[in-house]
Amino acid sequence: MIPAALDRRKAILFLIIAAVLWSTSGIFLKTLNWQPLAVLAGRSLFSSLVFLVYLRRIPRRFTRWQWVAALSSVLTQLLYITAIQMTTAANAIFLQYTAPIYILLLGYWLLREKPSKADWVAMLVIFAGLGLFFGDRLSPGGFTGNLLAIISGVTMALMTVAMRAQKDGSPAESFLLANLLGMLLGGYFVFQQPWTIANWGSIAYLGIFQIGLAFLLYSLAIKVIPALEATLIGTLEPILNPLWVFLLLGEMPGPLALLGGLVVLAGVVISSIASARAEQE
Repeated sequence: MIPAALDRRKAILFLIIAAVLWSTSGIFLKTLNWQPLAVLAGRSLFSSLVFLVYLRRIPRRFTRWQWVAALSSVLTQLLYITAIQMTTAANAIFLQYTAPIYILLLGYWLLREKPSKADWVAMLVIFAGLGLFFGDRLSPGGFTGNLLAIISGVTMALMTVAMRAQKDGSPAESFLLANLLGMLLGGYFVFQQPWTIANWGSIAYLGIFQIGLAFLLYSLAIKVIPALEATLIGTLEPILNPLWVFLLLGEMPGPLALLGGLVVLAGVVISSIASARAEQE
């Protein structure tokens, strides 16, 4: 069973594993021919089972922060699923990862977590890297999809801050609540979609691993890692997404993308090292 308390190194490892699992969403969501609300509900069904097994109970009451985190999580998932069906996967995930900008503001306003100079430097490096990474892939089309992806960055930031606010509580309960809301919101639409083995296999994988296990690890790690640093580590997700596409579909990232990946990794390392030193001091 996963331990309730983690040291910093294990928490970072959990976040890295979560980012790897999150990064597999693009291929499945692009090939899955279900509408967004149905995907949300089906994925939430399997994901809720993961959290029920872990928690072994359904909480009778939820706190204000748990409601904020759950609603933000549902909105983030629905906006991203819709955006990736309307615009390119690169556009959707890059625009969603504007979240650290909003986390800097929300984290300071709501949690009083003041960003350090190293955080600001890391932010500049990461966004420079993401700009390079997707510089040869961004397109002017899909305006609505791009807009939804930007909004998903705001809701992702609010979810991260709300999860971090529960560092002395039970963030896993927030994701269980989010899954229950997701099933309630889109359950009807599941029955309107084509039920094939391939579709349900994709939904099961997305629910159990890409969302369930990933967010369970995230809910444990966020109790140890500050909100901004958690999101910076999570930027491994947009780096790995095109890698899976290349390995499975044969699409080769351009030279700017490869260079951008190295730059983003450098930004994550800068932030992690700086935060570790700050805690030691």
